[in-house]
Amino acid sequence: MDTAGAGTAPRDRPGSASVVAPFRSQAPAPVDTVAEAADRVAANIDRVIEGKHDIVRLGVAVLLAEGHLLIEDVPGVGKTTFAKALARSIDCTVRRVQFTPDLLPSDVTGVSVYNAEERDFEFKPGPVFANLVVGDEINRASPKTQAALLECMEERQVTVDAVTYPLESPFMVLATQNPIEMEGTYPLPEAQRDRFTARISLGYPNRQAEIAMLGEHAAEDPLDTLAPVSTSAEVRALIAGVRGVFVADALKAYAVDLADATRRSRSVRLGASPRATLQLLRTGKAWAAMEGRDYVVPDDLQSLLAPVLAHRLLLSAEAQLSGISSDQVLSSVVQSVPLPDQRSAGPNGHHRSRP
Repeated sequence: MDTAGAGTAPRDRPGSASVVAPFRSQAPAPVDTVAEAADRVAANIDRVIEGKHDIVRLGVAVLLAEGHLLIEDVPGVGKTTFAKALARSIDCTVRRVQFTPDLLPSDVTGVSVYNAEERDFEFKPGPVFANLVVGDEINRASPKTQAALLECMEERQVTVDAVTYPLESPFMVLATQNPIEMEGTYPLPEAQRDRFTARISLGYPNRQAEIAMLGEHAAEDPLDTLAPVSTSAEVRALIAGVRGVFVADALKAYAVDLADATRRSRSVRLGASPRATLQLLRTGKAWAAMEGRDYVVPDDLQSLLAPVLAHRLLLSAEAQLSGISSDQVLSSVVQSVPLPDQRSAGPNGHHRSRP
C-alpha cells in the first residue's frame, strides 16, 4: 500500500512542486455494486475487529458519504486498529499522524522550505496529502494544531503561505480520541467536531468476541496480513453512485425538522447545524445504497441520528446536572417529530431494493 503523497501542481501557482494527483471523475456505480463493495470492505475489517459489524458498516457508510469519522473510546478497545483496518482495506494513499502536545500545525499540513539551488521556497506536503488520514489521539494535541485540519476537512484543500493546494478524492480523516476526562487531553473545538460526519464508540467486546480475539490475535497482528479489497478508483465510483440515491422532498423536510428539534430543545445549548443536516442526508443515502436501495427511507435517518448528531450537541447546564445525555435528547427528538407521509416520502417510479 502506498503511504506517500501523490502529486500535481497547486491550483494557485502553476509549475510549483507537485503535491497531489489531479481529480479524476468516475462513472457512478449502480446500487447493487455499492452494496457488494461495501459488504466486501466491511467483511475485511471484520477480520480484525471482532463482534462490531454494525459499527464497521457505519464507518464504511461515512467513507461513501464523503465524510470524516471520529472514534471515541477508552484506551485499548481497538480504536486505532479499526482506523488502520479501514485504511488498509482500500488500495490508496494512507498517512498516519500521532497527535501529541508538541505537534505543530505545519507538521500536519506541510511547510514551505527555502531551496538554495532554486532560490525559491519549495512546499513540502504534510500527511494530510493522502486519501485516508489516520489521526491517532487527536485530542492530545493543542487546539491550534487541531485547527490545522479545519480547512482540509471541509473544503478538501490546504492553504499555506497564501497558496492553495487541492486534495485528492477520496479524502477522509479517521481520528481517534480518548474521553475528555482522561489525563493529557484537550477538548475538540466545536467547529472541528461539526466537521466530523459521525462519531462512534467501539465499547468492550462481548465474551465470545474477546475469547476469539485472544486466539486469533495472540500469535500475530491480523493487520499485518490484511490486504486491500478495493481501490481508490472504485471508491470514487461508489461515491458517485451514492450521490445519485433518491431522496424525496418530504424526507428532506423530515431531516430539517429533526435538526430543528435539537435547536429548540430545552436540554440543548447548541443544536445541530445546517452542515449536520446535510451530512445526515448524505450518510442516509450511503446507508440506503449499502442496503441495496436507490432511495432513502425514514428509518435510514432515524438509525443514523445518534452517530451523526450526538457529538455536535452542546447540552445545557441543567441537562448535564440532571445526567441527560445527547443520545437521550435525540431519542426524544425522534419521538416528537412526526414521520413524513409514506406516499410523499416514497420513491418516484421503479426503484430496486436489495433482496
